[in-house]
Amino acid sequence: MTARAETTYLRGLRPIARRELRLAIAAGLLGGIAVVAQAWLVATILHDGLFEGRVTESLRITEPLGDSLALPFVLLVAVVLLRAAAAWAADRFGFSAAMRVVPALRAALLAKLDRAGPAGLAERPSGEIVAILSEAARGVEPFFSRYLPAVVQAAVIPLGIVLVVAPLDWISALAFAVTAPLIPVFMVLIGKGAEALNQRQWGRMQRMSGHLLDAIQGLPTLRAYNAGARMIEAVAAAADAYRRDTMAVLRLAFLSALTLEFFATMSIAIVAVLIGFRLLWGDMSYQHGLFVLLLAPEFYLPLRAMGTAYHARMEALGAAERLVAFEAMPDLARAGRRAGPTEPAPRAQSLHAPSSAGTAVAFHDVRLAYPDGRVALDGVTLDVAAGETIAIVGASGAGKSSLLALLMGFVRPSSGRVLIDGRDLDDLDLAGFRRRIAYIPQRPRLFTGTVAANIALGDPAPDRDRILQAARAAAIAERIAALPDGFDTLVGSGGHALSGGEAQRLGLARAFYREAPLVLLDEPTAHLDAETEAVVQRSLARLRESRTMLVIAHRLATLRHADRIVVMESGRIAEAGSEAELRAADGRFAALVRSAGFVPGWMG
Repeated sequence: MTARAETTYLRGLRPIARRELRLAIAAGLLGGIAVVAQAWLVATILHDGLFEGRVTESLRITEPLGDSLALPFVLLVAVVLLRAAAAWAADRFGFSAAMRVVPALRAALLAKLDRAGPAGLAERPSGEIVAILSEAARGVEPFFSRYLPAVVQAAVIPLGIVLVVAPLDWISALAFAVTAPLIPVFMVLIGKGAEALNQRQWGRMQRMSGHLLDAIQGLPTLRAYNAGARMIEAVAAAADAYRRDTMAVLRLAFLSALTLEFFATMSIAIVAVLIGFRLLWGDMSYQHGLFVLLLAPEFYLPLRAMGTAYHARMEALGAAERLVAFEAMPDLARAGRRAGPTEPAPRAQSLHAPSSAGTAVAFHDVRLAYPDGRVALDGVTLDVAAGETIAIVGASGAGKSSLLALLMGFVRPSSGRVLIDGRDLDDLDLAGFRRRIAYIPQRPRLFTGTVAANIALGDPAPDRDRILQAARAAAIAERIAALPDGFDTLVGSGGHALSGGEAQRLGLARAFYREAPLVLLDEPTAHLDAETEAVVQRSLARLRESRTMLVIAHRLATLRHADRIVVMESGRIAEAGSEAELRAADGRFAALVRSAGFVPGWMG
């Protein structure tokens, strides 16, 4: 990863907040003009008061305003207020710029997650994804709120001061021009080390996030194997490494700030000495000398501010390195065609009257190869009639889950076509098509919320009557009624715990509520006991009515309800037919059953 790629990435975010950045820069430049005016007014007031003897005259009420010091005092107050207002506006607009970039960046990252799909994210640690979405996105904030406005001010305000000072005192202007580059030069030299430290710090943070997330997700396994102490040591070691790297970055930041302050102070001292000698020798007026001397700290202030903000750039580059790598992930998921503004969304129909007799599905010579070269599907051709139930069996890695992933748009085929009711999946509104799919994995995930919200997942206006009917159809209504708050009981993280069988039936209730004509199941009874499996199988029998169903099957009880069985092997369809036909053929299906150590009700 090159710094140029990271800089280009950050530069590409600027148009999002172009207006706010321009206003922040304009406010900073207005503050620079106020600085020059303030220094001139202070020098004028002191010069006239001390050397022209106009202090007592300025106090006379009869003295005209223009001939006294009252006018400079009034102007000075106005300029000070203007400078304060400009500083406030610069900070406010800089913060507004950052607040436009960060949400837009997070939205772009979430869109990237959608394009990559579950298959694209499978190889990336969850802790890394969380760190990128939270910390890396937030890491670019100071770059826009502080660094970019500081760079422009450091380039323009000192130059403007030199142009103002040069006609009055070319020696001081020359001193400014000679000493000014010292601050950026040392800032860049120190910044090279800071960039490496920031990037290492980001890597440490991602590893620490991954360790912590793994520890939380695998807590039951850790306790079962008495490995908790070892994981605690690993998390502590990662946290300590992150602490050391953070302290190294802070030490470098303090060292650089001290260095920049030293050079700025020495430069101001040089200018002060030069002005002092010329005042002593009478080669310079007090007003001009005081004016230049007051401007000297203001000349170096933008450069020092840029030096301080330079660490924001280093932090942003460290974050951008992760963001660039994240954006470089291949887009494996389908984009689909978006519905037009006048195209109506599919409407849910009655629970007992699905939207059709099912959905016809066809795979035509489909090949699916992942970026790492692994071939998941190789020339698969399969026609599924509307209302047909297909059981897909095969060894691990045979390509069963890839077929379902293709139908849900999580991946795109490398070649071939996937047709839905005769239309290419690429030509469909993907969001609308997914509303016609019900998916039940092996372990349905319960999201934090009420039971009702989990059943009506994805419905912005849940229908309470349909939720109750779906729960009854899934044989879970009585169990929900026994919960503390019934359908309003909180489940998921921090909520009421449900057993595996109860969560499975809740997943079935989702499918009944959705009333989708296409149902995809990844062996919903794989982890259930015989009694719970029987209940789920009866619910599945009701779910099959007037629907197309594709089931990844590991139990023979599931196969017996299938119209056809498709045997996958090495990404190809090895056999297809009814259970009786495949047993009689004594081919791959029969061998698969024998290798699984068949017992009644189980297969694989």
